[in-house]
Amino acid sequence: MNVLVIGSGGREHALVWKITQSKLVSKIFCAPGNAGIAELACLVEIKQTNIPELIKFVKDNKIDLTVVGPEQPLIDGIVDAFESERLMIFGPSKQAAELEGSKVFAKNFMSRNNIPTANFRSFEFEERFEAERYINEVPAPIVIKADGLAAGKGVTVCESKETALDILDEMFTKKSFGKAGEKIVIEDFMIGEELSILVVSDGKDFVVLPPAQDHKRVLDGDLGKNTGGMGAYAPTPFLDEKMLGKIKCTIIKPTVYGMAKEGKPFKGCLYFGLMLTQTGPRVVEYNCRFGDPETQVILPLIENDLVELMLASIRGEISRIKIKIKPVSAVCVVLTSRGYPDSYEVGKPIFGFDKVINIPGLYIFHSGTKKENDTILTAGGRVLGVTAVGNLDNLEETIMTAYRNIEHITFDGAYYRSDIGKKGLGSN
Repeated sequence: MNVLVIGSGGREHALVWKITQSKLVSKIFCAPGNAGIAELACLVEIKQTNIPELIKFVKDNKIDLTVVGPEQPLIDGIVDAFESERLMIFGPSKQAAELEGSKVFAKNFMSRNNIPTANFRSFEFEERFEAERYINEVPAPIVIKADGLAAGKGVTVCESKETALDILDEMFTKKSFGKAGEKIVIEDFMIGEELSILVVSDGKDFVVLPPAQDHKRVLDGDLGKNTGGMGAYAPTPFLDEKMLGKIKCTIIKPTVYGMAKEGKPFKGCLYFGLMLTQTGPRVVEYNCRFGDPETQVILPLIENDLVELMLASIRGEISRIKIKIKPVSAVCVVLTSRGYPDSYEVGKPIFGFDKVINIPGLYIFHSGTKKENDTILTAGGRVLGVTAVGNLDNLEETIMTAYRNIEHITFDGAYYRSDIGKKGLGSN
């Protein structure tokens, strides 16, 4: 098969890396890709949101399967457009992708289907005074979410009512999130351990991939602003079979069956951001695609052929698949540009790749990079994900391997958190 992967981040690099291992694949293309992906696939200079050009490329180059990495093309309806041309593509329809595309839709869907989540109210711009009243009525901390896509930065945990009112003003009056902030969700702050569970669904059934834990805040100790993800590890030792069974029963099944019942069957990878609270697991958010950086630690744990898994999702045959998990742990530490998630500089030369090649169990997944005259430069806020894979029973050693090697890679303004994976040690 000829395969096209759409996207340019660390998630897409990990997807391409895993797809190269498939016995079903002969050639891989990636649009638009990055400097790391270029070593494994042919890069195509088409923007990930240019659906007509992507369709033309797929037809002209006899692409058998297209895999969509990022959320924006899915929310824009790329799957519907491809399917109308009878082209095979992995991912959810525009209607199903609304689980991520609209926080208001997702919360109302959970409410209709009795799926546990934080108590919430949603407001539009015209209701800003009601939103102010609501903020003054509920106890802090308060969580405010922009309804639409905001690159992982549309969620603010407000420690005080004053901060919440400031964020409301940012979204509604200053319109700092543009269209994404025209509607908002205000919800209770949940306390507990965060967890990411990814499932691959065919619209009727699903298989569960190994659980991971993402680190969203920019600073050590889960402080600072929300980001797209500063690192992750998998599997999570604090999730036992009993709790996983409860999550399947109360959250995953009602979501997959609820979407089918509402005429929006979800095909593709469905991401559950969960909080394990004292009263049980609750949904923090849905994503309509593989997580980033969770993909970089989940895919190394899976023995299955990823393309077989994707084809089963497309063809409605997921019940035939059994996920085979390797007895290993994985840790990904994300190297970012100084200033991220706010403004940051790009075009900085990256040094040290020569010191981390051919190290067993170490993978460097590029996120925001580009190549100019044989030099790899920074081209984004999240630049690289250094992923170490090690013994399942020694997460501490896997963490140490990741950090020992990330020290070799540097550029002007390079930054990373120093505590990725440490929560997994506390539960051993």
